[in-house]
Formats: sequence, C-alpha cells, structure tokens
Amino acid sequence: MSAFKRTREPTMRNTRPRRQQILQRLIDQGTVQVAELVEQFGVSAVTIRTDLGHFEAQGLATRTHGGATLVRMPPQEQDIHEKDALNLSLKESIGMRAAQLVQPGDNIIIDSGSTTMTLARHLRDHRDVTVMTNGLNIAWELANAPAVNVLLTGGLLRKQSLSLQGSQAEASLTSYSFDTLFLGVDGLDLQFGLTTHDEAEARLNHRMVERARRIVVLTDASKFGRVSLHRIARLDQIHAIITDPGIDEATREGLQRQGIEVITAEPPL
Repeated sequence: MSAFKRTREPTMRNTRPRRQQILQRLIDQGTVQVAELVEQFGVSAVTIRTDLGHFEAQGLATRTHGGATLVRMPPQEQDIHEKDALNLSLKESIGMRAAQLVQPGDNIIIDSGSTTMTLARHLRDHRDVTVMTNGLNIAWELANAPAVNVLLTGGLLRKQSLSLQGSQAEASLTSYSFDTLFLGVDGLDLQFGLTTHDEAEARLNHRMVERARRIVVLTDASKFGRVSLHRIARLDQIHAIITDPGIDEATREGLQRQGIEVITAEPPL
C-alpha cells in the first residue's frame, strides 16, 4: 500500500484549501503527479488537471505528462503589521496623491491593505465623502473624520490582513454603485493582471471592480512583475495606477499601451 493510501485525507471538494495544499506540495517536492493527488484528495483527475492548469496559467508550474513541475516560487504573504513597516515613505506619497483624486460628493470603495490605509489617513480632512471598505484598519483611520461617512462590508474577519471577506461581504456590494475603487494588490503582471494571495479576498476585490466606474490601483513598484496565487482582474479592467518613481520604463510603457494612466507619486523632499 502506498504512503498516499495510508495517509489519505477525506474527500476535499473545496477548491481553495485543496489548491493551497497542492501548491505547498509543489513547493516542498518540486513536482506532483495527478494520480497521487486524486488519491489524496478524493476528486477526479479532471479536477486535479484543472487545478494544475490554474498554477500553469499563473506561471508557477509547467504541466508534464501525468503531473506538473514547479517553475517559480510564489511570493510569501506577510501580515498587515509587517506590510505596514515596508516602503512606508513611498506608501505615504502614494496615499497622499490618491487622496487628491477624491472630490466632495464622491462615493468610493477603499480596499483593505497597508498602502490603501495611507489613502484613508489623507482623507480625514475631506468633506462630503462616503467610503465603503472591507478593511478594519481603513475604518479605524476614518472613524474620527467628521465629514466622511464610513460603511463596512461586513463578513468574516481575516486576521492576517484585518480584512472582511466572504459571501456576506460580497453580497453587501450588490445594491451600491461607486465612483472610484482604490485597490491594493500583492502582484501586478503585464500578462496575468492583478493578483493577491487569498482566494476569498480576490473574489471580493473582483466584485468591487464590478461595482465601481473607475478603478485606481495603489501599489509601490516592488509589486510589478509579481504573480500571486489568485487573480483579481485583468489589466484592461483598470483605469489608473498610482505608484512611486521606482517603476521601470518597460512596465510604464506596457501599462500605457493598454490605456492605463500611470501616476507617479513623488516622495516629499
């Protein structure tokens, strides 16, 4: 009897945890076999091939006869407190520049994240603005802003990112229409688009994209060229990117060719 038969887990038909475990096996072993994964997870070979195709589409793995091989390590996720300490001056300048796009009477969505939190900080003196957010850190920043109305999506708290997510969060967006979505990302790739580490967060971000007339991505230049596990949106769905002067010329030109406005936020002297 094989080791996989001895340690076989209960049938796992939930896509998210299954793919996380498959990816971890790819990282640990460098390669996986369809037959072994079928045995482990109790799903069909078609389902496993779809999972492996998902990783291949993200540039993380290459399909082989009967399996897949890891070709690129996905970036590791950091919790919100670790992210807060990274590139702080760049994020502050990005948040300040983004706040200049918000006008009285605007209804906006601010995604959770460390860069988008700096936008919230620079909105505290704005007037007649309504903000919906899934970020507890965003809501806290705006809690004492006298002329900013704050709506929370509700949902399940993901403690690592201080974000609310899940079906309740997604349903809360249904009856709203927003002027602008300010979106944070874990990766931005010219071919694959916008990505994040968490599947539920990606689904919610995708719903946000659907509910806003203008999509503005806030990201420092370190995120360019990265591909995280779950795609949020294609690049042709966004309108502008606010980033720092570290953006390379090839990325800038690639974004502009797709009709995306690239706004460079200069750090204060």
